[in-house]
Amino acid sequence: MPAPGALPRLIATDLDGTLLGRDGRISARTQATLQRARAAGIELLMVTGRPPRHVALIEGAVALGGVVICVNGALTYDLDRALVVREERLSALIARELVTALRLRLPEICFAVEVGLEFGWEPSYGLHSKRTEPPQLPIADALTLCDGGVNKLIARHPRLSAEEMIERSSDLYAERALASHSGAPFVEISAAGANKGAALAAYCSERDIARDAVWAFGDMPNDLPMLAWAGRSIAMGNAHPSVLAAAREVTLSNEADGVATVLERLLDGR
Repeated sequence: MPAPGALPRLIATDLDGTLLGRDGRISARTQATLQRARAAGIELLMVTGRPPRHVALIEGAVALGGVVICVNGALTYDLDRALVVREERLSALIARELVTALRLRLPEICFAVEVGLEFGWEPSYGLHSKRTEPPQLPIADALTLCDGGVNKLIARHPRLSAEEMIERSSDLYAERALASHSGAPFVEISAAGANKGAALAAYCSERDIARDAVWAFGDMPNDLPMLAWAGRSIAMGNAHPSVLAAAREVTLSNEADGVATVLERLLDGR
């Protein structure tokens, strides 16, 4: 157990709704505070539902640390070396079974996939998504897109929110998959053991970092496993009710630089 007032060895932080503002940027204040933390010897680790290609586009993100946990823990990526260092996939068999079952349960549902560093979607998903980037995989039926297994199966419905979709299909996942949401209008489905907490634990184990020396910040249900594992868990003021209930502490919102507020007090010895 670290001594009272001791600096953490690692800060693990979500991005959207946590470190990033509504404009998708890291504020100047937060950037400066994170650099102070690094100078004090604290390692920074981004833990996000985003794929690596989206993290790399965030101004200042690469400077925060070479490794990032992506796709809700299903893929760990080294930004400096452009290298996947760890991944976990939902098997092709289970992914296809879920696609079939979800289509029966929730007519009109449509799918996209994240597979390694590639992504793609089926034709119906393209009609509902506002994504402007071209898919790297052929536009095809989800059953075909799941051929090699997937890091993340993304399910979207034209009339149901992500929470409603999970409520109506929770029994389909059981112990074979994990369904979560991050505030976006879709459900993110991964292998049962792939989550932010498990990936963070693996990362820290490889570096001999004790969980008591880890602080974690988050705002949405997909952050819950990470917040549960970390020695100190801090929810954003704008967090989902489930996160506010689970975290040990609450800071200001992402728009009010909540992460920086906590770290400034830490670094100033308050």
